[in-house]
Amino acid sequence: MALKATIYKAQINLADMDRHVYADTALTIARHPSETDERMMIRVLALALGWPADTSEGTLELAKDMWEPDEPALWHKNFSDEILHWVEVGQPDDKRLMKAAGRARRVSLFAFQSSTPIWWSNIATKLTRASNLHVWQIPSEQSEALGQLAQRSMQLQVTVQDGTVWVNDGQTTVEITPVRLMGED
Repeated sequence: MALKATIYKAQINLADMDRHVYADTALTIARHPSETDERMMIRVLALALGWPADTSEGTLELAKDMWEPDEPALWHKNFSDEILHWVEVGQPDDKRLMKAAGRARRVSLFAFQSSTPIWWSNIATKLTRASNLHVWQIPSEQSEALGQLAQRSMQLQVTVQDGTVWVNDGQTTVEITPVRLMGED
């Protein structure tokens, strides 16, 4: 018997003052049975942080990474099906990241596990050719707190200012300070 996704809905109000990006979007998230609340919420965070300033060529969308191995966690495709932005979460291997760097204009990775420093020290030198790769570490205690905001129906306010992100669900605010490991804006 096939495993079924659990459906989550999120209304996101984004105010990214660093990039002057403001948006309201509704998400329907098909959460894979093996996906944790923490990982799902990192995908939501990645969507907010990667939301394009110019949406004339589409927007960032949730992809089927856990269902389809050739897809990322999120991607932004234009109307010609060209991949403008490929977004991974977790700790993928260097081959996956290099392949993504060859397929997309921009690749972002949001690593959030406590083992990220060890993983990164083993993989960083293998990625130096990928000039379009941007790697961020979300401190594990912050990603765990973000995971606690997961509910089947969510209203989230995401505010970005001076490199700090605040995610608020109306009752709790989680402060996140992403650490840049690779890439320039």
